[in-house]
Amino acid sequence: MNVQHIAAFSNGPIGGNPAGVVLCDVMPDANVMQELAAEIGYSETVFAAPCEEGWRVRYFAPEVEVDFCGHATIALGAALAKSKGPGIFTLKLNRTQITVEGRFSENEWGASFLSPPTRSRPVANALLDEALALFGLDHNDLDVRIPPAIAHGGGDHLILALKDRATLQAMQYDLQKGREMALREGLITFSLLYAEQPRLFHARNPFPLGGVFEDPATGAAAAALAGYLRDIDWPHEGSIVIYQGEDMGVPSCLRAEITPQRGAGIRVSGTARYIR
Repeated sequence: MNVQHIAAFSNGPIGGNPAGVVLCDVMPDANVMQELAAEIGYSETVFAAPCEEGWRVRYFAPEVEVDFCGHATIALGAALAKSKGPGIFTLKLNRTQITVEGRFSENEWGASFLSPPTRSRPVANALLDEALALFGLDHNDLDVRIPPAIAHGGGDHLILALKDRATLQAMQYDLQKGREMALREGLITFSLLYAEQPRLFHARNPFPLGGVFEDPATGAAAAALAGYLRDIDWPHEGSIVIYQGEDMGVPSCLRAEITPQRGAGIRVSGTARYIR
């Protein structure tokens, strides 16, 4: 199988979250895809094969299959635009169907996807206390304007908004304990963030469920966050920018467009670059 190595949500010519992209004539067996994803070692590898609806798509982290991955979808959209021409592609996922618009020109290479429907709910007190302990935080570290929540945009993400940038920069946690909590609670990532301005966020996204300490760019979490901000009537004015990966030395940039309709999918956009 031909694996394309593409960084999604790059910040100009640098950064971005690496994804493996495999365009297939026929979808391989799940065990083959899982083994290849583990061998590649990126947080996700996406496999896509033509089907009646458009493209059948599956995402694999090194240790587990996930139903949706935002940065791998951006990488896939960019790869499809380069091989098939720019346009909108329908993607049939495990649990839903979405679209990705791929762009490819001399001036820009990237994609935008429309996420699955979003929703959010409060975090149970016991889970919140456990999550704060995992990251060595307490309630005084939280930004009261953005209460902790479980936000969904194709998967569940636990949102912890912090009131200062330094606390976000200092993030540490035990990977195994995080994985146990994520498995038990069905959490795709832990989304730690700082609101520098109402429309400008800095984020860090641990992904222990997939055996990854931290992702440099997480499109699904960006969609979930944007949907949650809409739910709490945050003054987003229709869009937000998220800088992620800076504290890893892998600067990444994600843009999310937020329509007024509660629960509607979020359009998440980013540029892409080849790794090799």
